[in-house]
Amino acid sequence: MTRDTPSAMQTGDQWPTARTVLSLAWPMALKAIILHGTVVIDAYLVAGLGEVALAAMGLAAAIAGFCLGAILAFSNAMQIRTAQAAGTGDPVFLKSALGCGLAINLVVGGVGLALVLLFGGQITAAMAPNAEVATLAASYLAIFSLVFLGEALGQCLSSYFNGCGRTRLPLYSFCLSLPVNVGTSIVLIHGYLGLPACGVAGAAMGSVIAVMVQVGFLIVCLSRTERSVVRTSGWRQGRFAPTLRRHLAFALPIAATFFSATFAMQVCTLIYASLSLNAFAAMTLIGPWIMVTGTIGMQWAQATGILVAQLLGQRQPEPVLDAFLSSAWRGAFAAAALASLLLGSVCLSANLLYPDLNAETRATLQSFLPILLLLSFPKGSNAICGNTLRASGDTLYVMHIFIWSQWLFRVPATALAVLYLQVPAVWVLSVLLIEELVKFPAFHRRLYKGDWKRATLAD
Repeated sequence: MTRDTPSAMQTGDQWPTARTVLSLAWPMALKAIILHGTVVIDAYLVAGLGEVALAAMGLAAAIAGFCLGAILAFSNAMQIRTAQAAGTGDPVFLKSALGCGLAINLVVGGVGLALVLLFGGQITAAMAPNAEVATLAASYLAIFSLVFLGEALGQCLSSYFNGCGRTRLPLYSFCLSLPVNVGTSIVLIHGYLGLPACGVAGAAMGSVIAVMVQVGFLIVCLSRTERSVVRTSGWRQGRFAPTLRRHLAFALPIAATFFSATFAMQVCTLIYASLSLNAFAAMTLIGPWIMVTGTIGMQWAQATGILVAQLLGQRQPEPVLDAFLSSAWRGAFAAAALASLLLGSVCLSANLLYPDLNAETRATLQSFLPILLLLSFPKGSNAICGNTLRASGDTLYVMHIFIWSQWLFRVPATALAVLYLQVPAVWVLSVLLIEELVKFPAFHRRLYKGDWKRATLAD
């Protein structure tokens, strides 16, 4: 690994193509899918300890998710900023993106760790259904909170490599840490190899050890490939403080978008609970499938945003930007078709996948088919627009589209459909599709206006 390795945007003849996007997107997509699978694996390992242990882990994971999500949100912003820097080829810009990203993530991780240590016990006691679950959740959370600092470093370094076009390195780090997580968790949960059985706390210890391995690998990669960047003197705005303020101005709208989306999702989930038991079960089952299959289109859009940022950093002419985005957009529709095919297969295979469920629940799952066959297409096209606009620095506009569509449409429409109109579950799910159609004109009108192609990254 050397710093002279060409960036992904240099692999095309004149400009990056859909194949270039694919070379960036598949490692990120695979990593995201494995990450979702890790949650399932951890739950499976703890499930052997009984419902109390499983509930405790779920509660602790939900609390920890807010801090980890904040780290991920700021890391995604840093990923775009790094791509802009990589496009300019300015080592000072690259160092500034890395330094600011590390500072922000470590502060977020440190605040999360402090809050858990100070108030974790009270939070779990207030949210847990009984004292036993609260005690186990607090012990798990106290240990797992160390993951915050590891993820603060790991996500920052992963985003830096992604922004530079080297998306395989974060995937390798995850593939290295995953078996470590599973193996150590099994040993520590059940007390194998002469070690004490730690139960739920053992799963948290396994996560801490795994993230240390992951971060160690990424630090070694950084020291071998980016030594000249790290040693570069100076900052983008002359001093670190104004450089950090500029980075925060870019990153905060992206982070705010994440928090709004997370909160809106939780509110809608609470509203779904008012559906009939079978309808709620069907909504609960299809949610993870939508999330996992949606990873295909979302990572394609993120890879597109990385390359757009690099092209803007190079000040490529508008015809080059147009030609690349057209190619990436065609690929996005192919990704959407694949996601639709997978979701359709889930619906049509409901009787095979969930034979033990009530027939009404399986019928409800199958009724989702028309919505799920369409959802990925406007969602993927909106994602291309959003990531392209973010790459040009238009983060505030993207934030407004997401926040207002969530709180002026999705949440009220879901409440109206479930609590007042009491429509069938398929119409409740259709709110997700209609939300994408609501966002569609605002995203595409802004993109077609073309100001993003003339964005300057001078500041």
